Amino acid sequence: MALSKTFLPRLARIGLAGTALAALAACGGADRPRADLAAANVTQIGVNSYLWRASLETISFAPLLQTDSAGGVIVTDWYANPRNPAERVKLTVSILDQDLRADALRVAASRQVNQNGSWVDAPVQAATVQKLEDIILTKARTLRRQAI
Repeated sequence: MALSKTFLPRLARIGLAGTALAALAACGGADRPRADLAAANVTQIGVNSYLWRASLETISFAPLLQTDSAGGVIVTDWYANPRNPAERVKLTVSILDQDLRADALRVAASRQVNQNGSWVDAPVQAATVQKLEDIILTKARTLRRQAI
């Protein structure tokens, strides 16, 4: 029985493809290093642990009044910078989600100034709160990258 002219080239292409697949399969293996990403959703404490740790580290300059890791709330007591004792701030950090996302973090700040011996509420610049949120998010992302 004679082989047709189209059958032999087709058989050669199939053989070549099979050889290439076998060679590629030999490249993979169980001992090959795997890139492992740290989970963005780490919630052993009730909220995202990267956001929690980053928040605590960022506002560690102020005395803590209340912390609730299950609810994701950190409240500082009033803090006056020694270089400006006539002004003080109080911070509340809320972690709203279990995922490491920008909208999972909310920072609220209260500011008071000392006028004639009594503390009077004063406005807080929105840029101040935004800067604190950015610092916390950057630190949380860094902690996640270090966990890899």
